[in-house]
Amino acid sequence: MNSCHDKARAVQLVIFDIDGVLTSGTLFFDNNGEEYKAFNSLDGHGLRMLFECGLQAAVITGRKSDLVKHRMQDLGVTAIYQGYRDKRPAFDELLQETGLKPEQIAYVGDDVIDLPVMKKVGLAIAVQNAHDFVKQHADYVTRKGGGHGAAREVVEMILDAHGLLDDKLNSYLE
Repeated sequence: MNSCHDKARAVQLVIFDIDGVLTSGTLFFDNNGEEYKAFNSLDGHGLRMLFECGLQAAVITGRKSDLVKHRMQDLGVTAIYQGYRDKRPAFDELLQETGLKPEQIAYVGDDVIDLPVMKKVGLAIAVQNAHDFVKQHADYVTRKGGGHGAAREVVEMILDAHGLLDDKLNSYLE
């Protein structure tokens, strides 16, 4: 079996869940039913670093939200799949659109609805505060929680496996 590092080296695209991965999973609603989410800026910059290093990102989420669309577009994510409680059709569509093989994809999830796709990809990642059953089926479990730097940790781990992390971080010293 390939090591986690070997699997990460093959990754060309990282799929992120939203609630519980790019956010803490807490949902805020006002009296009018408007939804609010808090995104971590370290995670956001991590996504930008991923793109700058020539890798891709996508999101697949069970909920629909204009603010997710706006935040992801602001970060440069164009592959945005919302409203997929069963995430497999979105994953299949993404495979068709990118031409990538499942082993070239990592998926970062936190709950059982992420497992069907996590079991199909080359590198299955659970955030630290994921459901225990999800962590049992992950190749890697982050040290940081969802919405608290887990996505950045994943990006840096993958960039490191590609041999790109040190140069990328050092570029900020110039």
